[in-house]
Amino acid sequence: MPNETTKNKIVSVASKLFGRYGFYKTSMDEIARISRKAKGSLYYHFKSKEELFTEVVAKEISSMQVQLSVIVTDSSLQADEKIKKYLLKRMEVLYSAANYHETLKADFFEHFDFIDNLRNEMDVWEKEQIKQIILQGIGEGVFAELKGDINVLLDVFIMVLKGLEIPFFLQEKYEHYEPYFDDLIKILIKGLGK
Repeated sequence: MPNETTKNKIVSVASKLFGRYGFYKTSMDEIARISRKAKGSLYYHFKSKEELFTEVVAKEISSMQVQLSVIVTDSSLQADEKIKKYLLKRMEVLYSAANYHETLKADFFEHFDFIDNLRNEMDVWEKEQIKQIILQGIGEGVFAELKGDINVLLDVFIMVLKGLEIPFFLQEKYEHYEPYFDDLIKILIKGLGK
């Protein structure tokens, strides 16, 4: 158990430092110093700074998945309300996920592919969640029957969501657009509707 406590402490400190200074400007020496652990302890748990950063981002994504799963599995919600809550919660959680924001930066994305598997796994997971909501809505008669391949619709849906991430989180337009999210989601739901 002490090893898990040490590992959790390292991840916690790394998350704060990466979130404040970014991946490039945060060193393993600084993480070791702030966490009051020997540098060897960091390398015992993580082979590299990249592996540690991947763990930090994985925790942010996992937190988002837990919060979104609660919405997807809520049987008291109709699909139109569920998709609305899902999208609002997704934006809210990602807004505070500073380390995830780092992975969106062009210089990061171009030079480091170690995070790609994590991002791809998230896409697969998220498509499944949205698919469940859409199929629920079709079953409830809230959403129209699909004429094409649902997988293509899901791919486009994810592209649209990811396309919003850069202006919202990197260009810091989230707070400017946040008051309009409700209206934007209504347009989306109307498009899915009958």
